[in-house]
Amino acid sequence: MQFDDMRIFIAAVDAGNFTAAANRLRLSKQFVSRRVAALEGSLGVRLLVRNTRNVAVTDLGQDFYERAKRILADVGEAERAMSARRTEPRGLLKVSAPMSFGMVHLSPLVAEFLRAHPDVRFDMDLSDRTVDVIGEGFDMALRIGRLQDSTLVAQKLIDVRMIACCSPGYRRRRQAPATPADLAQHACLPYGQQGRAAWAFVVDGVETSVDVQGPLRANNGEVIRDSAIAGLGIAYLPDFIVAGSVDAGLLVEVLTPFIAPPVALHAVYPRHRESSVTIRAFTQFLRERLTARAATARGGAL
Repeated sequence: MQFDDMRIFIAAVDAGNFTAAANRLRLSKQFVSRRVAALEGSLGVRLLVRNTRNVAVTDLGQDFYERAKRILADVGEAERAMSARRTEPRGLLKVSAPMSFGMVHLSPLVAEFLRAHPDVRFDMDLSDRTVDVIGEGFDMALRIGRLQDSTLVAQKLIDVRMIACCSPGYRRRRQAPATPADLAQHACLPYGQQGRAAWAFVVDGVETSVDVQGPLRANNGEVIRDSAIAGLGIAYLPDFIVAGSVDAGLLVEVLTPFIAPPVALHAVYPRHRESSVTIRAFTQFLRERLTARAATARGGAL
């Protein structure tokens, strides 16, 4: 059972239906419904009776509702009491971040933060997989791109510029695509997890997604970058992964008139950790340092 599922259940009861609860929580109705069902599954009881318009609370559901409200109130009070007694960051911070971003940007910043706050300890997980922040016990995760429905708190840190690129040799053999639609005739190298591979571009003033496919897909940016350098196809990657290779002439940019606006880098963390002095301090520190770096980067983004 998770605290955030309890919060969603309470919101559904207070609102009287999943749609109103979803609007209040800024989540999708489907996500709210799934989390309440998961809560019922973990408890082994029916908490709500659904119909097409409203939800009704069962007797067991009403009892759980009252208990859950008291539990969350006690948790919130305990965290506020502890935070009020702490003014300096301290303790263990377990953080997940994309591998390439962690190596290029996060590593030196963590070292700087630790020098300024010696009572803080970090447990870093650098991986391009999407971790279950609550289920795996993370205090914070850094995520690039559009966020999925979640009860996590999200704080935008900085914009990340995307680049479509290929090797000079590939461009000589195949000729660069003139428009995003031409990618259907090219070998593309998708970066990410399984599922639809789609790249964002702006065509005639409208942002659109273009489905791509090719000989290789990987959830690691360096693998995709090196494959593009080897001439296997076109990559679409964050600037911080390919900027050095572009500057060295190992990769050349393509489709530059159509590249979509930068995507956001967010810090996400569980709602019950929102009052953490250490999380607030590290989030603000990252925002300030990354903003300063972006000010000197191409396009004003990392």
